Amino acid sequence: MILDLHGVKHIDVDMLVENFILMNQNSFPLTVICGNSHRMIALVNTVTQRIGCITDMYRYGIITVAGFI
Repeated sequence: MILDLHGVKHIDVDMLVENFILMNQNSFPLTVICGNSHRMIALVNTVTQRIGCITDMYRYGIITVAGFI
């Protein structure tokens, strides 16, 4: 499953990413495309850390959510 955040407002990222992960947790790994925005990457990382996700960024701007801690 892929969530592409291009065009999404920063204020909407928290709820969107959290819902995406929780609603698709049976489909790990998940991919969140942030693009080249440092702020967008930071926002996604804040959400994934808060809900206890294992993540990696193999390519800049693309975060893979592997599961929960």
